Amino acid sequence: MEPVPFDAVYESALLVRARDRSAEEREAAFNEVFERFRGRVLSLCLHLTGSTTDAEDAAQEVFLAIFRDLPTFRGESRLSTWIYRIAVRIAFRVKAKHPRRTILLELDPAVETPDPAIQQERSRQLAGALARLSADHRTVLALFSLDGLSHREVAETLGIPEGTVWSRLHLARKKLAAELKALGFDLAT
Repeated sequence: MEPVPFDAVYESALLVRARDRSAEEREAAFNEVFERFRGRVLSLCLHLTGSTTDAEDAAQEVFLAIFRDLPTFRGESRLSTWIYRIAVRIAFRVKAKHPRRTILLELDPAVETPDPAIQQERSRQLAGALARLSADHRTVLALFSLDGLSHREVAETLGIPEGTVWSRLHLARKKLAAELKALGFDLAT
């Protein structure tokens, strides 16, 4: 069964259910939000914290906040915007607690590296290159890379002008490409 599109009408119906007096309806609405956004929230938290452990902690805090506050969400922005705003705030708070943790990011599986040690080193280098981006650039890059998030939605999530999103995204890509090129990554693809 294909998932229901998460459009404004569906969001409205979900929010009505989230405000229901029945605990079962509220829980079902939260479960739908959780299923729809868990991968994206975890991915965003991973990009912003740079640590699998911190990302998991942050994602857990995000969904606790959503569970607690979903019934009172007024719908003045899209639900996804609200969720990503919470995730960004919590991810940076968790990151501040453990600023030195880093991760090994997985490289594109299409680019095979037969030696696991080489794969691990390349992952470490990629994580380092991302970590050297400013928090603003890393945040815009992470939000933009999420499925379906437009420049306008990134701007709404961060509370900044859309032109600033375009600028930060351009600079983030440019800086990341320069870092990766200096490390010897093949950027032709």
